[in-house]
Amino acid sequence: MTQFSLDDPVFATYAIAAALMILKTLAMAWLTVLRMMQVKGGYRAPEDLRKTPLNPAPDPKQLAPDERVERMRRIHMNDLENVPFFLVAGFLYVLTGPSLLMAQVVLYGYVASRLLHFAAYATAQTHDVRATFWTVGVLILIYMTVAVLLAALGW
Repeated sequence: MTQFSLDDPVFATYAIAAALMILKTLAMAWLTVLRMMQVKGGYRAPEDLRKTPLNPAPDPKQLAPDERVERMRRIHMNDLENVPFFLVAGFLYVLTGPSLLMAQVVLYGYVASRLLHFAAYATAQTHDVRATFWTVGVLILIYMTVAVLLAALGW
């Protein structure tokens, strides 16, 4: 039985990968806000047009969509749609008792795919490039999930 301990290198690998994905997803909210502050726009709520120290000269145009802000929002939404599956699938995968090497390839491979997806999206690469990195991550999720299913069925 797998121990849930950071002394277990497989579980530690999962913990590192999960922590990186959580931090990356949280960072996207901050990057969105940073971009909003840089462009002084891309706001969504009418109350964002109130005069404040961070918005000393509100302008109704600040509610208009700004592609640079929306790009960060889309990246964040993509993380919110994908990372939770990784957190669950990765945890369950650890329960199957994979070798350390396989766990590292799969778990860190997923992290790499998400970071490359972010880089491709942030730099406005073509859909084909983004989709390639996204697909790698999804295939890793499918692999882990099928491994869990087979192990749970005793196959």
